[in-house]
Amino acid sequence: MILAVIKMNADSFKEYLKEVEPSKRYKGYAWQTAIGLQEVDGLKPSEYLLNTAIRNIEGEISFDEADCLLQTYYEENPSGDPSDRTEEADKVSARIAK
Repeated sequence: MILAVIKMNADSFKEYLKEVEPSKRYKGYAWQTAIGLQEVDGLKPSEYLLNTAIRNIEGEISFDEADCLLQTYYEENPSGDPSDRTEEADKVSARIAK
């Protein structure tokens, strides 16, 4: 009977660990990788994305909030230049990092 109680508590911790926000190191690596993959395609991220990524890494905002901020930013600030692919670079980077 004691074994059953211990097993139940261990399962509870397992669920909690799934919900924990990733560490700064992990998030930094995720953003670095995502942005690097865009740069391989010749796309450069915006300063807005870099600042948003730092806010995410510092724990100020979640990946979902970062993605939402980018969506809103580009809705409010559309590029008039069809050859400017910064928006694409930013949005794809956010999806990859997430």
